[in-house]
Amino acid sequence: MSIDGNLFVQVGSYNTNLQGGAGVPQDLVDWLVPTLQVASFLSKEPRAPDIFAVGFQELLPLHLGLAGLSKAVIDDRDAHIRSQIEKHTPGKESYTLVAKVVNVGVALFVYARDSGVARRICDVQTQWTGTGPAYMGNKGAVGIRFRISDRGSKAGEVFTFVCAHLTAHGRELARRIADYHHIVGTLLFPPHPSSPSSSSTTIYSTSHLFFLGDLNFRITIPPSHPHLQTSEPYDVLAMSKDDVSRAQLKEFDQLLNQRRQGTAFIGLREGPFWTFKCTYKYKLGEVDRYNPKRTPAWTDRIMYATHTDSPDKPEKSDITNILYTSIPSYVTSDHKPVVCLLLLPPPTATSSPETCEPPVLRLPSSYTPTPDPHATLKRYTGRTLDRIIGSIWWLLTVVGAGSAVVGIFNFFLGLAAWRWWKVPVADVDA
Repeated sequence: MSIDGNLFVQVGSYNTNLQGGAGVPQDLVDWLVPTLQVASFLSKEPRAPDIFAVGFQELLPLHLGLAGLSKAVIDDRDAHIRSQIEKHTPGKESYTLVAKVVNVGVALFVYARDSGVARRICDVQTQWTGTGPAYMGNKGAVGIRFRISDRGSKAGEVFTFVCAHLTAHGRELARRIADYHHIVGTLLFPPHPSSPSSSSTTIYSTSHLFFLGDLNFRITIPPSHPHLQTSEPYDVLAMSKDDVSRAQLKEFDQLLNQRRQGTAFIGLREGPFWTFKCTYKYKLGEVDRYNPKRTPAWTDRIMYATHTDSPDKPEKSDITNILYTSIPSYVTSDHKPVVCLLLLPPPTATSSPETCEPPVLRLPSSYTPTPDPHATLKRYTGRTLDRIIGSIWWLLTVVGAGSAVVGIFNFFLGLAAWRWWKVPVADVDA
């Protein structure tokens, strides 16, 4: 199919629980190429996605991420993903890596099909920001933006992918909302080359936006609600076992409610996440058993928007959601990966084919995303602290043969031995 038609985009997200190179199985077909599940939709013409976007959170041990020692894991993950995509997609299509970006443990890879969109991709940009303490990157987001030229007009369309990991714990709803607004204000991209403005742009200055990751929004059932008969974790677990109950349970989902209220993820849409079980928190090594110490929740999400979506219809999108599901068979993390297959609308023909500006998202009149004037200072303050703390932590881990605690003990033991050795012999004899 021509790239001037409906583009087929696949988006995946997985919190790998700090596993590094062991974070995903060798065979990724269930997650990255779930073609059997969409056979009825694609039965007439099996089709490989035009664009793959794959995001990770907690990609590697935190001390390595903070110290910036992620290159080996990133390169290995890139090669692994691409080999699996090319091995299992219909027609065994070849793909080009458009871009990859990582900040501490949050990483994003985007690939384009060589026989289609890859040939028209240009103006590739990457960006990162931290939302942790003092803007550190233990939590935060990364982004990839590019333009597909001559799509609808000479200017084409701009695609922006954002992968995020937000503040954890059910009680931290306000901080998650603040994380989102910080990302909007500091995950900034240069203006379009033909733009008359020289100001940085937010994630919303795009034709298509995809927002994915471990967003950590939880399920909050009011104590007075009749559904809450026992302790909350067990009650949520009981309600998540079938489609009808999950459809009721979704009404207590923090993210859905904040999106409806317009306090976060403004303008973004999402598929029916309640059709699959909560993606967190599982016992390690288990396909279908939750950790009873935590309330199950749909923490792992994928949202999207396109420039033809109307701000007056916040629940309706011109993007067709073909599939949105989790993959229960992955058991090395306490999260389950999620995947979303999306069919974008055909490009909108403009009155002037020579139009220089790509179309951008339409947002409610009450919301204007604004770049943070101190974004660069905040980002590099966080990164400097990342490197300092990460390097010290890494050194202690090396000294402790893999354990920072043992490393601290060994450090002080060595310091004491050195001080004893430096004491003059006469003082010792005295």
